[in-house]
Amino acid sequence: MYRLKEIGRIKTKSASEVAKSRLGIGFEKLDRDAFNPENAYDKISKIGVKWVRIQSGWQKTEKEKGVYDFAWLDSIVDNILARDMIPWMCVCYGNKIYGGMAEEVFGAVGCPPIHTEEQKSAWHNYCRALAEHYKGRVHHFEVWNEPDGLHCWKHGICAEEVGVFNIATAKALKEGNPDCYIIGGALGSIYMPFERDLFKTGMLDYVDAISFHAYIFDDTRLKGNIRALRAAVDMYNPKIEIIQGESGAQSRPYGHGALRTGAWTERKQCKFMLRHLVTDLGMGCKFASYFSALDMMEALKGKVGDAGSYKDYGYFGVLGAEFDENGVAVGNYFEKPSYYALSNLSSLLSGETTAIDLPVTVYLDMAPHCGNAPTLKASGVEMYGFRLDNGALALAYWHPSDYMTTDYEGAVSFHSAIDGNPRLLDPMDGKIYELCEDMLTKDEWGVDLLKLLPIKDYPMFLIFGDCEL
Repeated sequence: MYRLKEIGRIKTKSASEVAKSRLGIGFEKLDRDAFNPENAYDKISKIGVKWVRIQSGWQKTEKEKGVYDFAWLDSIVDNILARDMIPWMCVCYGNKIYGGMAEEVFGAVGCPPIHTEEQKSAWHNYCRALAEHYKGRVHHFEVWNEPDGLHCWKHGICAEEVGVFNIATAKALKEGNPDCYIIGGALGSIYMPFERDLFKTGMLDYVDAISFHAYIFDDTRLKGNIRALRAAVDMYNPKIEIIQGESGAQSRPYGHGALRTGAWTERKQCKFMLRHLVTDLGMGCKFASYFSALDMMEALKGKVGDAGSYKDYGYFGVLGAEFDENGVAVGNYFEKPSYYALSNLSSLLSGETTAIDLPVTVYLDMAPHCGNAPTLKASGVEMYGFRLDNGALALAYWHPSDYMTTDYEGAVSFHSAIDGNPRLLDPMDGKIYELCEDMLTKDEWGVDLLKLLPIKDYPMFLIFGDCEL
């Protein structure tokens, strides 16, 4: 790092060393046996995230009408809890024993049980039994997954229908556990007309939070999307919390699933992850989940009896895998650069990290080492402030350039009203740097200046405060 002295690396923490966190990871698709979780539990726990999103798998649990076998799901929940992580459960999908499209769709993905009275009653009974069975182990339940897309609401998208379904499901879950926390929405995208019609059903009177997903190339839209979702929610129930429940990028091109057309690399995956998660927390999301733990089949458009239809691999994982003849992720799994970047970020932002405004502004300067070009203006710098559990203040900053086509490095200067000399932390590799003397200076008016700091196209952190990292 130009003109910086490396003085150490961040001490990463496992989940058992972190009391609380606002970061999580996806552990989905075990309802479709997409991977062997036994080889992933320990590696995921070492990242330091706390929230682990799993799917309930109605069809895998109720294979005979009225008979629930939770053994497979118990194993997942108990293994997560044993490693001091928090399982939260997406309640989905359909069940072929109750007929309809679920008989033909692999895993009954996107086949909501709303078309017959028998389906509705069976779903109600299952949700009630699910919440009751996991009382004391799983507190947070999310209703369905991406019902605003045809891949997960296959018979045709209808916001009013989804709202009514959320209300019915919330009531059933509350019957099983009156104290459980209900997350509605699981929105595949933020699209205001859909949200308006969804919230008009009154569903926000029955849930505690709304979750959204954010698979978008242009993450400069993310802040505005979250702000708009917050505003839409506030029109109906300002007590509702916002959760980012699923967002990720692939580590190589030619994958399947979201963002598959991108020329992805492992480094671009890291940039996407860091930029998105910092924005999520900076915009006040209760917690944010990265998708996903490991590479696996997408399995959203599979057909029963056609194995080739669900051998459609996505490379979103922080862990890589090989695939067997059935499309299942196997092997010991290997860590990608995103695994270490997420671990560094999780350790830095562990605990009750709070998003706050910091008295730091961008100062327009000249950078001789960049061809005497001007430093970035405020419009070219994305910034979020945090108060860390250890008492330090942290400023995340980056240039929001298009990381799909460029690899940006430049310079930026800041006016700061925070006392003390900050250190610089790069979450990509965990390195901590000391600023050189001439970076801690004053401008022509005698005002304190942090001069010509490096800026890249992913978040780096200025850490203010004498604390252990």
